[in-house]
Amino acid sequence: MTDFNTQIIEEFRANDGKVGGPFEAARMILVHHRGAKSGTERVSPLVYQPVGDSFAVFASRGGAPEHPSWFHNLVANPETVVEVGDETIPVRARVLEGDEREAIWTKQKASVPVFADYEQRAAGIRTIPVILFERR
Repeated sequence: MTDFNTQIIEEFRANDGKVGGPFEAARMILVHHRGAKSGTERVSPLVYQPVGDSFAVFASRGGAPEHPSWFHNLVANPETVVEVGDETIPVRARVLEGDEREAIWTKQKASVPVFADYEQRAAGIRTIPVILFERR
């Protein structure tokens, strides 16, 4: 894990899910995931969108040509937990498709325009996955 992510995670946990800096206005979630090959437990701080009682995250990786490793880990091991605010919630990850994906992705691009930039960078290379964490 990078020092940057470690600092975000520490700040998140010290402030009931609130972080400053570039993520001050963002909704943040800590996603626990187990390495698809290594089995190593990891935590990734991500921006999320609430969807009813569930949470949507976006495997944008800043528009890079490949999916982030946490995405592959969740596909391989979808039963996990997330931290939201001061709660730790058991969830199951599900990759969205079709109209369900499009509705959430469109809302995310409208509310956080940098995600539209990520989509443009990835255009023609990959579609940015939308993952929904549903409570277990």
